[in-house]
Amino acid sequence: MPDLPERETREDSPSAETDAERRRRRAQFLRDLAEARELRDRVQPRRAKTARLRHAMRMRTFRW
Repeated sequence: MPDLPERETREDSPSAETDAERRRRRAQFLRDLAEARELRDRVQPRRAKTARLRHAMRMRTFRW
């Protein structure tokens, strides 16, 4: 088999991402996720309504 280049681990990589970069990427991902949910709710209003009702029922029956 041909020799494959060794992969660098995240710790060895000179461009290891910082916490700030990771948080920025996570925040962008969560914004995109929320946007996708809003779009789905707009195009499938019946499903969105049942999901809201189901969530409300879960929250009412949740014990603290």
